[in-house]
Amino acid sequence: MQVADGVRRLTARNPGPFTFTGTNTYLIGHGPVTVLDPGPADPQHVKTIIEACEGAPIEAIVVSHTHVDHSPGAQLLKDATGAQIHGCAPYRMARELGSGERNAMDSSSDHDYRPDTEMRDGDRLETSAGTLIALETPGHTDNHLCFALENSGLLFSGDHVMAWSTSIVAPPDGSMRAYMSSLEKLMERQENVYLPGHGGVIEDAHSYMRDLRDHRLHRETSILSKLGRDPISIPDLVLVIYEGLDPVLRPAAALSVFAHLEDLVERGVVAATPAPRLDALFFLKVQA
Repeated sequence: MQVADGVRRLTARNPGPFTFTGTNTYLIGHGPVTVLDPGPADPQHVKTIIEACEGAPIEAIVVSHTHVDHSPGAQLLKDATGAQIHGCAPYRMARELGSGERNAMDSSSDHDYRPDTEMRDGDRLETSAGTLIALETPGHTDNHLCFALENSGLLFSGDHVMAWSTSIVAPPDGSMRAYMSSLEKLMERQENVYLPGHGGVIEDAHSYMRDLRDHRLHRETSILSKLGRDPISIPDLVLVIYEGLDPVLRPAAALSVFAHLEDLVERGVVAATPAPRLDALFFLKVQA
């Protein structure tokens, strides 16, 4: 589907509760083509990408972050075309695991991804449709990148800003504080049409991001309103905060609540026992 001048979108056939209708792959330019987020390790999707180029060479592969629905297809596409992989750093956590802590998101990450060129904030990549500018936007993952298409008003927002749902922010891979900071960073830029990793085009991105920010702040207020001096678990918080939530989505909600609580602990507002982790108990900290 043509979604902007010089930009087409393919959606991988990996629909689900965390991917919506599937992962969006973007074909930038018409000859040669730069492929952004080639998706999961799905040979059929890679074949479809190549066929959609209609004989035009693929000159570069770009990756926004290392979740298994976005980056594993990069190596398959490189093997098939010889194109170099540019983009985010290899997988890393936003912080180290604490004693006795496990990473609930470990199986969602692509530990094998290795770019030929690791892009940092402000790095540029020339395409036949214009220059892509890398923007470091940690939060959803610590290595997340968005990409602005210079002088076009377009920004490829990956999973930092999605069109169908708020992004999952799950410690230790992600960080709520970093996510909120990255939202502010993008709101200071001029691009106002976003092409996300899942869902359709976001036409008024700045207004949409203000709503995302307000939603997160409202969620923080809601969490604080349910906390007291008596310790409470994250599953119990989810039940009282997300009334009527589909049980299949409770694990994702728990991770989001955990991200807020971790930030609140760092700010000295909330305490955790034995330590801020997913299976801990949380309570309001007594202020001196």
